[in-house]
Amino acid sequence: MDTIFLSEVRVETKLGVPDWERMTPQTIILDIEIGMPHSRSCQTDAIEDTIDYGKVVARIRETLKEHSFKLVEALAEHVCQLILNEFDAPWVRIRVAKPGILPGLKALGVIIERNKA
Repeated sequence: MDTIFLSEVRVETKLGVPDWERMTPQTIILDIEIGMPHSRSCQTDAIEDTIDYGKVVARIRETLKEHSFKLVEALAEHVCQLILNEFDAPWVRIRVAKPGILPGLKALGVIIERNKA
């Protein structure tokens, strides 16, 4: 299976357990791997034969602007389901990093992987 990857996608969203942390948007960083349903685009060189990663990033930014999450796990699941369902990907892996949230800690986050049911 071929894989599209999107590295260090910076998005704004409201995220955190305490209510005050969800008051203003903060930057999170996503690393995304998306399984390709087929490899036709390798032969055709046509955007119609692949998953348009520009549309994926735009859709993620749109939905994360509209939603608020307490946990990075819930945010990661939301993004995975969006990619699987709206872009018909057979498989996706998401790494969500919330940078600089604790003193002396570069980032915290999760990595989840989902397959289309």
